[in-house]
Amino acid sequence: MRAFTNYSKYYDLLYKDKDYSGEVNYIHSLLQRYAPHTNSILDLGCGTGIHAVLLAKQGYEVHGIDVSEKMLRTAYQRLVHLPHEEVKRLSFAQGNVQSYRATRSFDAVISLFHVMSYQTTNTDLLAAFVTAKAHLNPDGVFIFDCWYGPAVLTDLPEVRIKRLEDEEVHVTRVAEPVLIPNSNRVDVKYTVLIEDKHTGGLEKVQETHSMRYLFAPEVEKLFADSGLGWTNAEEWVSGKEPGFGTWGVCFVGKNYGD
Repeated sequence: MRAFTNYSKYYDLLYKDKDYSGEVNYIHSLLQRYAPHTNSILDLGCGTGIHAVLLAKQGYEVHGIDVSEKMLRTAYQRLVHLPHEEVKRLSFAQGNVQSYRATRSFDAVISLFHVMSYQTTNTDLLAAFVTAKAHLNPDGVFIFDCWYGPAVLTDLPEVRIKRLEDEEVHVTRVAEPVLIPNSNRVDVKYTVLIEDKHTGGLEKVQETHSMRYLFAPEVEKLFADSGLGWTNAEEWVSGKEPGFGTWGVCFVGKNYGD
C-alpha cells in the first residue's frame, strides 16, 4: 500500500507534538552556516506544509512538492490564514521526489522528516538526489534527515503505541516494525484506530511504511554520484556527532558546480 493514503487524514494530529518551530530554526542555522545567501528553497516531500510555512515566516521563498494530493490540500488550506506577504513566498505542487522537475532552480533544497528514508532502493535514492542536484543554484545546499543505520541496528526498532486527541476524535496508533536487514529497511505496519467523540463511531486505518536506514559512506557516494559534494553530517537538531544512539541524522551536501 502506498504510504500516506488514508493515514494522511490524521497526519497533523498524530504529529501535533512535533517541534516544527525548533526544527525550522535548526534548518535556518544550517543555511546561515553553509549557504548564507539562501533566499529560495525547494522542499521535497513537504507534507502538509508546516515546515514551509514557518520558513516563509522567516523570510524564505519556499516551493513545496509532495506526492500526496490530500497532504497538499491541507498545505493550501494553511495559506488562507496567513498574511499576504507570506502567502506570496509560498507555492505547492504535486510531484514525486524521484522525478519532479521545476522550471527554475533554488538556493537550497531540503527534504525533512525522513522523506529520503522512504526512498527504499538504491535507484530510488539516487533519483531523489539527482532531483535535488538538478534544482540547485551554484553553491546551493541539499539538506535532509534520515534514519541512521548504526543506531537502527544497535537500538533495534520496537512496537510503539501513541495516543492523541482533539475536539473531534480520539486516535490510537500502533506501530509494529519488522527489520529487513538484507535491504537496509524497516517495514513499519501502522494501525490507527479513530473514535468519533460525538457519535462513538470507530474507524480503522492500516498502512505499511517501508523505511530505508542509511550509513554515512553510502550518503557520501550518493552525493558524489549525483554531482554534489559532502559537507556535513550531524545529529538532527542537536548538532552532535552521530553515534550508535543517533536514530535521526542530518546530512548536508553542496553544489560546487558542474
